[in-house]
Amino acid sequence: MLKSEYPLKWRKDDFEIKIFCSIPNIATGILLKAGNANLVIDPGDGILRDLKDEIGTEKILSISDVFISHGHHDHLGGVWSLLTYLRVMGKKNHLSIFFPKGCVEIKSIYQAFTKVYSKSLPYKIRLKEIENYNVFSSGKVKIKPFPVIHKEFLAAKKIIRKVPAIGFKFIYKNKVICYGGDTAYCEELVKNARGSDLAIIEAGHFNEKSDDMMHMTIDEAVKVGSLAKDFFLVHVPE
Repeated sequence: MLKSEYPLKWRKDDFEIKIFCSIPNIATGILLKAGNANLVIDPGDGILRDLKDEIGTEKILSISDVFISHGHHDHLGGVWSLLTYLRVMGKKNHLSIFFPKGCVEIKSIYQAFTKVYSKSLPYKIRLKEIENYNVFSSGKVKIKPFPVIHKEFLAAKKIIRKVPAIGFKFIYKNKVICYGGDTAYCEELVKNARGSDLAIIEAGHFNEKSDDMMHMTIDEAVKVGSLAKDFFLVHVPE
């Protein structure tokens, strides 16, 4: 299904995902609900406000896991405010942050945050660097990370480098949501989107043909999304 008007919401029984927004260079913010569990994906700027409106303080404090697809600001710009809110409101249980190996942005945020608040932090932050793509669990939800291809310009667009980036499959009660994050067209995304109940696919390329390995065009994204039973297109340029 072709959609880009936010928020986007999909639900099957007690398995639900809400994409508050996914706007290139601005912000992404996603909440995944599975039974009583609330998981956060790519907490960009504004995620704290959206979570407060959606689930309230008590459920925000119960969040145990955050999933980061890559280190660009529009996918993790709200991490500091979320960590601070959890501190101020007295979160007790731990918080795990899953992120791709080599994502220096998350490590830097963690180091700066714990340096400032180490003496007044009521909960433990666990960094979970993903490098082997093995399936793991969060409560009753199984998570399958997979590698994707995403690049960025450096030095006034004279240099292109590959960004550490991953996608995630979330599996709950035989229902599957595939989230690709930011990626160019790649076989790993195709393989993991195929047969999913919902695929969330970015279409962030302006041109008709993508050849920079940064994003997919709308045509490419639709091609991948159509492999799933349903799909959302996100990160579409405004």
